Amino acid sequence: MKYFITGGAGFIGSHLAEELIRNKHEVIVLDDLSTGHYENIAHFASHPGFEFVAGSILDEYLVDKFGERADCFFHLAAAVGVELVVNNPLECLSTNIRGSEMVLNIAHRYHKKVLVVSSSEIYGKNTNVPLKEEDDRLLGSPLKSRWGYSTSKAVDELLAYNYYKCKGLPTIIVRLFNTVGPRQSGAYGMVIPRFVKQALAGEPLTVYGTGKQSRCFVHVRDAVDVMIGLMNHPQAPGEVFNVGSQEEITIEDLAKKIIEFTQSSSKVVYLPYNKVYEQGFEDMMRRLPDISKIRKLIGFLPSMNLDEIVQDVIQYIKIQK
Repeated sequence: MKYFITGGAGFIGSHLAEELIRNKHEVIVLDDLSTGHYENIAHFASHPGFEFVAGSILDEYLVDKFGERADCFFHLAAAVGVELVVNNPLECLSTNIRGSEMVLNIAHRYHKKVLVVSSSEIYGKNTNVPLKEEDDRLLGSPLKSRWGYSTSKAVDELLAYNYYKCKGLPTIIVRLFNTVGPRQSGAYGMVIPRFVKQALAGEPLTVYGTGKQSRCFVHVRDAVDVMIGLMNHPQAPGEVFNVGSQEEITIEDLAKKIIEFTQSSSKVVYLPYNKVYEQGFEDMMRRLPDISKIRKLIGFLPSMNLDEIVQDVIQYIKIQK
């Protein structure tokens, strides 16, 4: 098969491309390198089945030219990370909404199956955990940038679902919950690599808010395996799937775990949200997925627990220093 991956030089996209190449497929990656990095794909960029295209999903010519040559699309290109979303809200909306519409329109033009990567941000402030795919969204004011991001991902999902429902395009939606692993940058607010770098440098680990908010973390290799499994499953089109772990931890306890694992002398410090993000920034206290749907369809269970994930990130960052 030949796969077209938008955002394929990013953290998740590069792991996806690498796994597809490893399994003897051909891969075309389109990435504007705004948040992705060529270094993520450099170690397999010379592979005869791999092609990298520097460009944006807003460039219709490029998406059309290279999308036509592929058998299926993985659409990962998006503005990601809370920090980027808050600081560049207009760019986020344009990339996520206009870009997704462009990709889906061209996929329909050439009758290509598309897997669209969405986010647990869809659920907003809904704390009725574990969150099921059909659960309601609970959002704050659209004047707050975080909820603009959530809305942009919801529009992506609406576009994907209605291309399936109205036009017959086989689309699959994956909602990723806090995916972590090697190559992830802490530059845009991703908490585990940020904490690990701070701990290894002996700097204070900066916990935003009270630290009582909890999250679940899944390793990127598990997420990639699920995405490939869904792309190849005949019952996946027209459906949306949560992908994540159900091992919950508070951010405060996560910081303490990382200090312990790195044997760091760092301390934990707490910063109010308005010192980090915009005034009136809102967070959600829990983000726990129900993964029974994906488990039932393809037998998914996370292969790595949180301790193993954290150790993997620590080893990767140590090697990069």
